[in-house]
Amino acid sequence: MELRKYLLPALMSVTLLSGCSLFSGEEDVVKMAPLPKVENQFNPQEAWSTSVGDGVGDFYSNLHPAWQDDTVYAADRFGIVKALDANNGKVKWKVDLSENPGFFSHNISALLSGGVTVSGNLLYIGSERGQVYALNTEDGKIVWQAKAAGEALSRPVVSDGLVLIHTSNGMLQGFDQATGAAKWSVNLDMPALSLRGESAPATAFGGAIVGGDNGRVSAVILSQGQLIWQQRISQPSGATEIDRLSDVDTTPVIVNGVVYALAYNGNLSALDLRSGQILWKREIGGVKDLIVDAGRIFTVDQDDRVIALNTDGGVAIWRQSELLHRNLTSPVLFNGYLVVGDSEGYVHWMNTDDGRFVAQQKVDSSGFQTEPVVAGDKLLIQAKGGEVYAITR
Repeated sequence: MELRKYLLPALMSVTLLSGCSLFSGEEDVVKMAPLPKVENQFNPQEAWSTSVGDGVGDFYSNLHPAWQDDTVYAADRFGIVKALDANNGKVKWKVDLSENPGFFSHNISALLSGGVTVSGNLLYIGSERGQVYALNTEDGKIVWQAKAAGEALSRPVVSDGLVLIHTSNGMLQGFDQATGAAKWSVNLDMPALSLRGESAPATAFGGAIVGGDNGRVSAVILSQGQLIWQQRISQPSGATEIDRLSDVDTTPVIVNGVVYALAYNGNLSALDLRSGQILWKREIGGVKDLIVDAGRIFTVDQDDRVIALNTDGGVAIWRQSELLHRNLTSPVLFNGYLVVGDSEGYVHWMNTDDGRFVAQQKVDSSGFQTEPVVAGDKLLIQAKGGEVYAITR
């Protein structure tokens, strides 16, 4: 049984059922925090916006733009993939990966879900149908297409000649970057109940570090697909099924031989890269990707607190609690500020030293689900309705 991640945050932000209320019927609710009042220190500007199909609607999706060589690549859930000019948003090419069974039939959605990732002259996207596509960046033509072991929900990661895909049934697979041939698979184990979504692996020194739905962080040798260590950072506990969720769905971050990983209902942990030994841990849980920068860790917990900690022991530096249950995206650093989007379509800019708001803007009424992407002097963010925005200071 899978608990869809797109459903769980919606419950948490709009009608959060506290404690065991999701299963016991208690009526206590926690509502989305009201929009904080911010006196803008500067006014972010929309450089351009372009529609990319019909977006993702209310479905969980890890689709977000990618940027390379003055071109932005973006996709919608149905199967539309576009290459856009990063300077003005104009379409360079467009392809449709949905299937057309016949002249009188409607196209069958490709259900794109994992990506977009660009590396060299290839663009990689995964789908809920278990398909992994490699497209030519020049014209969007399919170079290869491979079948994964399950839904390809994580962002494809390219390293050491491989495309790494973490599927919904707990398999980490390595595909040949040039041909799409399956090289190896590692079973990371699955609990009976999990959040929808999978950790994208982080890579370093010929290895991949990836989180699993069983609360463990695993290290895999890329050349062989061999598991070399596992470390549990979340232990299922509590009275309800939600309390016992222990997924590590965030992408681990590797800095100076230390792996930083975050579990839902678990811990923010620092692990030794070589051995997996826990160096320190803090009782912070979440499903949003971390940032580690200049001795600081920036994260968003499961209640949408934005938190800054130091890397030396995980001591909290500041907490920003005015965005509770607003379904924040993962944070990103841009122009020296910490930036997040929310489910109502606002983008919030914070001072990295103290967490205070420095700017706020309403961008899109359909809201945001995936993190902004830094593209040179622009910040790209894709709305659930399918619009891609380029924002400047």
